[in-house]
Amino acid sequence: MIELLSPVGDFECLKAAVQNGADSVYFGSDTFSARAFAHNFGKEELTKAIHYAKTRGVKTNLTLNTLIKDDELESALNLAKTAYLAGIDAIIVQDLGVACKLIKLFPDLPIHASTQMTVHNLNGALELQKLGFKRIVLARELSMNEIDYICKNIDIEIECFAHGALCISYSGQCLFSSMLRSAALVIVVNVQDLVDFLMICMKMRKKSIQAIY
Repeated sequence: MIELLSPVGDFECLKAAVQNGADSVYFGSDTFSARAFAHNFGKEELTKAIHYAKTRGVKTNLTLNTLIKDDELESALNLAKTAYLAGIDAIIVQDLGVACKLIKLFPDLPIHASTQMTVHNLNGALELQKLGFKRIVLARELSMNEIDYICKNIDIEIECFAHGALCISYSGQCLFSSMLRSAALVIVVNVQDLVDFLMICMKMRKKSIQAIY
């Protein structure tokens, strides 16, 4: 079954997606979302958005898709609990440790593997299936044949990006964006920007910071 899933950055976008045929939507809170500079939803808005979509037959997915530090874990779990109690249909997660914790705490809540987990082969997909994930958003670099192969050899849902930004890095793994807590930040604009960006990465590498270049 094909599901049309749309991102929504604010309530007006949510209304537009719901009223124009989206089967489901995904959105972030004002914390722990890769789209850190989008409007996103505060806790009260989050509950309101979930209710708005669900009463119109549209499923909702919360993006909790940043890497979570130890001192952030409690806040991240509280956010997930708020969404769960409000009736969220699934949570999209990047951090493997957080995902496993959520699977144990909320066994009836589907946990989806974010594209930022960079699942790009069948073995990786099967391991997440064993852990209890209900859906995997595959890495955006896969070909149609690779996607088809994974779909035919796994028993959980597979999601793919049909449209979206692709940069020189892999599936939101850009370190520069990660440092700014926003995997959706666009840095490279032209060739000169690319050269400058690579120089920055090389300098960071000399400081023992792993960089993609």
